[in-house]
Amino acid sequence: MTKAEIVNEIITTTGLDKVVVLAVLEATMENIKANMVKGENIYLRGFGTFLLKKRAAKIGRNISKNTSVKIPAHMIPAFKPSKEFVGEVKAKVK
Repeated sequence: MTKAEIVNEIITTTGLDKVVVLAVLEATMENIKANMVKGENIYLRGFGTFLLKKRAAKIGRNISKNTSVKIPAHMIPAFKPSKEFVGEVKAKVK
């Protein structure tokens, strides 16, 4: 599903104007990104948590040059769905 499809679903469900729905969706995504860049986790009760996970430093390989590359420790964004969300998906998706 694309962002445009999500916007269209919200429009048909709520009857709101497309410009308003798109602005709210964009603002929501920007807010989530901005807060995660600050190092904060986002908790959406009943949906899930956007959190930061730490990846340890490791040695990688550049196959084309046959050299070792040190990959430093870094943080990556992740999503952990809520129990309700997981339960719904398990029950309805075969």
